[in-house]
Amino acid sequence: MSIEAELRAEFDRLERRETKTFKVLPYFLLAVATLITLLQPLWNEPLNYAAVLGLTAAAAGWLLWFHTLHPEWHENRPLMGLYFVGLLALAFGLVALAPWYGFFTFTGYPQAFQYLKGRWRYVGVAGTATVASVSYMGGWANMGADDLWWAWLGLSVVVTALASAFSYFADMADQRNDKQQRALAELHKANVKLEAALEENAGLHAQLLVQAREAGVLDERQRMAREIHDTLAQGLAGILTQLQAAEQTMAEPATWRRHVRNAMNLARESLTEARRTVHAVEPSVLAEARLPDAISDVTRRWSEVNRIDAVLTTTGDPRPMHADVEVTLLRTAQEALANVAKHAQANRVGLTLSYMEDLVTLDVRDDGVGFDPNVKRANGSNNGGFGLAGMRQRVQRLAGRLEIESEPGGGTAISAAVPAIPAGGGE
Repeated sequence: MSIEAELRAEFDRLERRETKTFKVLPYFLLAVATLITLLQPLWNEPLNYAAVLGLTAAAAGWLLWFHTLHPEWHENRPLMGLYFVGLLALAFGLVALAPWYGFFTFTGYPQAFQYLKGRWRYVGVAGTATVASVSYMGGWANMGADDLWWAWLGLSVVVTALASAFSYFADMADQRNDKQQRALAELHKANVKLEAALEENAGLHAQLLVQAREAGVLDERQRMAREIHDTLAQGLAGILTQLQAAEQTMAEPATWRRHVRNAMNLARESLTEARRTVHAVEPSVLAEARLPDAISDVTRRWSEVNRIDAVLTTTGDPRPMHADVEVTLLRTAQEALANVAKHAQANRVGLTLSYMEDLVTLDVRDDGVGFDPNVKRANGSNNGGFGLAGMRQRVQRLAGRLEIESEPGGGTAISAAVPAIPAGGGE
């Protein structure tokens, strides 16, 4: 099988997987949200069973009728616009009754880009973000009881801006993939025409094969997924954490302002990194400093925001490394620190960046609650979710290794080791 045929088959396989996921995702999220909501009485939280089950059944029926049973309607934009409005109305009703239905509201983001066109896509994204913000505030009743309308509006604006940016970059990635698919088709046609002259044009044939490899859709999507997780996903989590902290300290103006300022800074940084991701540009901190200084700066700012002691120690002979090596180690440090903030409940974190003759290693240790690395997660994998999986993929892509040591109550240690490829090498 030719390289073009292999790439096309891989692209088609990914498209089929995405289509299946898109069809099943709304039902899965609705089921998860319903299950958690029905367990609320176990926590002594009141629940209107009739209203919740009625709206849940209506949402499932709405999805089934438009989304699943009548695919021939999907190109009818006015009709699908009506479907999307109905879906958001049902999601709003569910979120107003139980904030756990914020999981189901996430369905609005991919469906806005599937069923709406042009600027209406971003209107759909804004509507979805506004409804989702109700769940972030604890539900409609909680907002009314605590008079948090202004906070809801502010959070809606922030989430809308970030979700729109994410959607814009995802749209650009899809357009890039479409161009790559068309490029593969053109390469295939050109290859057919050149088959008769391959013996005389061996150099041109080799060049076409290289171009076909460079059009690899799978590697580009994996890169985008890792970068989006390491920028927008972490940024959104940090912003929500700061806004929740601000909500709890409204009686302390100085502390409240500090949390809001942290949220704004995180939003700015996330948007900057997302733009650089689309254009495959190295992270801004590496563009302005060497790797030890970049990790030190990330560590210092993380420590200030999360109020956790964190120190970087550098050993060996620091020297410029290949861009892929430095980006991998920087992203590993960022993801490890993000995991500490979300899960570890730690008081101290120590990072060690070691330059050796053949290797560069990064060790991150915390004194937090730890976990059992052998426990299977919901996705069937060991050692956590997409964050740790993304770190492992980055490191293994450079023929390196990632090791995780942890136990409940004993803290966590993450060690990444990659080849010491000097700057300008490995091109």
